[in-house]
Amino acid sequence: MVAALPRRISHPALAWAETTPDAPALNDGREEWSYRRFGEAIRRMAGHLDRLGVRGGDRLMIVGENGLALVTLIMAASERNAWPVIVNARLSDREIDTIRDHCRPRRMVFTDAISPDAAAHARRSGAEPLGDGDLPPMAVGPLLEAEPEPVHLDGARQVGALIYTSGTTGHPKGVMLSHRGLLFVAAVSGHMRGLTGADHTYGVLPVSHVFGLASTCLGTLYAGGCLHTIARFAPADVWRALREDGITVFQGVPAMYAKLIEHLKVTGSPPQAPHLRYLSSGGSVLDLELKQEVEATFGLTLHNGYGLTECSPTVTQTRLDAPRADTSIGPPLPLIEVRFVDHATGRDMPAGEPGELWVKAPNVMLGYYHEPALTSQVLTDDGWLKTGDVARQEPDGCIAVVGRIREIVIRSGFNVYPEEVEGVLTSHPAVTLAAVVGVAAAGNEEVVAFVQFVPGRGATEEELKAFAAERLAPYKRPARIVALDALPASPTGKLLKSGLRGLAAEVMAQGAGNGA
Repeated sequence: MVAALPRRISHPALAWAETTPDAPALNDGREEWSYRRFGEAIRRMAGHLDRLGVRGGDRLMIVGENGLALVTLIMAASERNAWPVIVNARLSDREIDTIRDHCRPRRMVFTDAISPDAAAHARRSGAEPLGDGDLPPMAVGPLLEAEPEPVHLDGARQVGALIYTSGTTGHPKGVMLSHRGLLFVAAVSGHMRGLTGADHTYGVLPVSHVFGLASTCLGTLYAGGCLHTIARFAPADVWRALREDGITVFQGVPAMYAKLIEHLKVTGSPPQAPHLRYLSSGGSVLDLELKQEVEATFGLTLHNGYGLTECSPTVTQTRLDAPRADTSIGPPLPLIEVRFVDHATGRDMPAGEPGELWVKAPNVMLGYYHEPALTSQVLTDDGWLKTGDVARQEPDGCIAVVGRIREIVIRSGFNVYPEEVEGVLTSHPAVTLAAVVGVAAAGNEEVVAFVQFVPGRGATEEELKAFAAERLAPYKRPARIVALDALPASPTGKLLKSGLRGLAAEVMAQGAGNGA
């Protein structure tokens, strides 16, 4: 299957434009595009990229939210061998600027018509309307100085998307995902979901996140189905679409499912999803009680899986023909090799024993952009990716993740690296130290921060939250910020977070307050 993959992520959609031109391809809730219309838009936008000076190997930074414009831009970049750098418009000015300065794009494009946040970034960047009535509205930033990267005909070597994820140093890492890796997930994972041209997928997972890009967006288009591009999650809108729009596939993070159930309870509405055939969860740990409640509500199995950005993202997935009553993440996808390695010695663990999960597969990243040292830390010379997660293989072949070597907090399916949040908080003039931990919530994790003030200084929790809100995306912002006289530390000065986790759970259980 891998050998037969197209060379570029845009090729499947353009092929469907020839073979099933009248079939629905995209629907944004206001208009529906056929594959013919989609193909025309891709080619037209690719022509604009030529006129805008975007070359093969250039980075095209796309700041936006899910919609016709965003998907068209990604496909047009693919056609011109440019690297789409897909960035969520809801990131702060600081985060946008940091990514821009790191990837050095030739142009920045903003889906300003459907995203107030993208419009604000566009104004700040001096972007001007594209002005093509045959394409969705968008704003184009000035031509920037940039050096193009080499272009490779081989889809296994050419970057299909550059996805930024916050690094453990507090700086974003650009994950270089190949066309082959993205298409591998689209093809194999989509086949395992039984995707066909008859499917209508509710695409509310952000395409700026690799789960939304590869599994939901590209998976649907690879199969010739219709992707409903939804900018933001709203439970009432989801239930209306499930009831009225023929949605057959819904993929979400656990927090979304919790909010869908909550909406029914609050409104007293009956669940109606007459065409829905497939549900899956990913992005963060699935709680068994939530899974059971979702399955009782929909009358369908809630499938589960595991992945990470560096694997485009899918590593494991539960099978249609083997539904699980537990929260198993399933076995590895076909053609994915796994190892379980002792983190200290580098030796493989005995069968069934936990170790760091290593992965070798066509969907493993090419590396971190302009970060060879970081790349060498996680990618071995013979192609194994060290995931940083501790896992074991069960007797039935399924993988069980039992912990994380790195202390990532996964909130609403997005990785939150404590170091980044801590760096923002300690940049406040009143804060000398900060420690961030995650607290389990219903189908989610919450971010809780502890701070230590500069002697003689102080700030309220509301002041610190406002300070963080100007510098962090909403999903990274602490739910609580609590001041302590002194943060626990080892004799060498290293912050000790183990005791803070229990305190964080108590703080969250007490509810909001003036913690600082």
